Amino acid sequence: MQGKKSILFPKCIIIASLQKQNNNMNYFEFRMKMFDLACFNTHQVYAWQPDFDRNNFTRWIKRGLLVRLRQGYFAFPEYLCKPDYAQYIANRIYRPSYISLHAALSFYGMIPEAVVQITSVSPLKTASFKNAFAEYSYKSIKSELMFGYEPRAMADGKTFLLATPEKTLLDLLYLYPFYNNKSELEQLRLDEYYMQEILNRTRFNEYLYRFGNKALERRASILMQIYPN
Repeated sequence: MQGKKSILFPKCIIIASLQKQNNNMNYFEFRMKMFDLACFNTHQVYAWQPDFDRNNFTRWIKRGLLVRLRQGYFAFPEYLCKPDYAQYIANRIYRPSYISLHAALSFYGMIPEAVVQITSVSPLKTASFKNAFAEYSYKSIKSELMFGYEPRAMADGKTFLLATPEKTLLDLLYLYPFYNNKSELEQLRLDEYYMQEILNRTRFNEYLYRFGNKALERRASILMQIYPN
């Protein structure tokens, strides 16, 4: 009686099968490792798992398990309903940067309008991104002008970087030079009480000196004349 033939699998097939099992990582293992980061990038993932299958990102996004923020950056959807994470992500997906301009003016209640975009400044080139958290806009500024911002605490101990009110105004006047007369500046509708009673004029002037820009000094002078203290 003839015995049963044994089935031999080529070594390459066995290796490919093992690699497929390894690459189809359990989502919950991935989540446990990355969740507390809130916002993370592919470099962080590959530092943890060098053979990570990048197709997992596409699969998990389609299933609603991940949110794509920009090329190579992701977050978990649970953070969409957490306060301040739209601002936190602004700092993380384009670094270095800090929130300033119209978004910061709105944050401090210095303008009456709600802003559509989260606006930031960065020594990198001008850029913009849109994702489920917000629309993000970044204006380029000289690296030596990257000062005048502070970490703002969030509920869970994380922080995001936000320009002080004084630096926010100077960033705005510097990057939007058409605010060069009384009429244009009045259209900002800055809060009079904030400008006259809360704004730190000493800090404003110290920051202004660090810019070393005569045209900015003229615009800043017009602004202070509109809101004398």
